Amino acid sequence: MIEASPPVADLLTGYQPADTTEAADVARIREVLAAETDPWSQSLPLHVTASAVIVHPPTRRVLLRWHARQRAWLQVGGHGDPGETAPLDVALREGREETGLPDLAPWPDGRLVHAVIVPVPAKGDDPAHEHADLRFVLATGEPDAARPEKPDAPLRWLTMGEAWEATTEDNLRETLSRVERLAFG
Repeated sequence: MIEASPPVADLLTGYQPADTTEAADVARIREVLAAETDPWSQSLPLHVTASAVIVHPPTRRVLLRWHARQRAWLQVGGHGDPGETAPLDVALREGREETGLPDLAPWPDGRLVHAVIVPVPAKGDDPAHEHADLRFVLATGEPDAARPEKPDAPLRWLTMGEAWEATTEDNLRETLSRVERLAFG
């Protein structure tokens, strides 16, 4: 039997932010959890999302995905579907959907690696908002099986140095540093 992953509040219990910026982000996430019955609701100006950096441990590479809205190479992830409450489960589902990798698994375990609030620009009828993104590490044993979900969302396997150069987002660079220590340290 697979153990259920914890919901957001349980995941944050005992989580130690690495610095004052992350501590402020975690405090804001806790405020949303206390105030909202569904912190995943996309109607909220700040709502929970979950994501992951996918790694292939034998080659020490990471998989990044082009996000057209953000205009950046980022990790996989996104919004919870109705009824989903466990961030790790959301990251796993999103990872499988966005990469086609069927064997994704938490690496080296299911711990939360980074909690960060990310601004998201407006697009069409969707106003600018923020994601309270909870980040994990997932591993695959079949990197060549990766297939983009859609043509405008290509995937790239990169060394950690290449990934650092490919992204312009400081928050992802921080996540990559944590992933490198955890997964390849």
